[in-house]
Amino acid sequence: MLVPDAIEAPPAVTAEAIRIAEALLFATDRPLAPARLQQVLPEGQAADAVLAELAILLDGRGVTLTEVAGGFALRTAPELAPALTRVVEVPKRLPRAAMEALAVIAWHQPVTRAEIEEIRGASLSQATLESLLEHGLVAPRGQREVPGRPTLWGTTTRFLEQFGLKSLRDLPRREELVSADAAAPLLAAMQAPKDETVEPKADGKVE
Repeated sequence: MLVPDAIEAPPAVTAEAIRIAEALLFATDRPLAPARLQQVLPEGQAADAVLAELAILLDGRGVTLTEVAGGFALRTAPELAPALTRVVEVPKRLPRAAMEALAVIAWHQPVTRAEIEEIRGASLSQATLESLLEHGLVAPRGQREVPGRPTLWGTTTRFLEQFGLKSLRDLPRREELVSADAAAPLLAAMQAPKDETVEPKADGKVE
């Protein structure tokens, strides 16, 4: 009778690996990809296992480990939001016109400025589009191959981060994203990026 080879159990997650993951998550302002974490972990330690163990350790704490935009990030526990808003300054919110334009871009990307205006049924001011650029929520995605070659716009990784989305597949329904009431908690969490800027064209205009 054949005896199957013994299945070796994966090594236990070490305290050192947990500390490394925690330090990286704290130090970076972008979601930490498992592949990046794997590069600095001790030999034999698997990034996925380390992150899973850290999530368990943080359960019930003031911060949680959240999967977002293709990586993992530390976020304050949602139930603590009321306490935080009393002592933490709330960042400036996007105006409704910008939120509507962002919703159109998110759902129809890549999309031109004229197409955004057609879908919204209202003009899109340069100031509104530049506001989305300054927040790092949208970026150029090439040009439409039609006369005039208008710029195509799409959302960024920062968009996924700020709205707590793993990918565009996690987008809420369009009416939820545009609704002022539903958007309020999301807008309250939005912050301008620290190290990303998108420069306008030399003439200062955005197509």
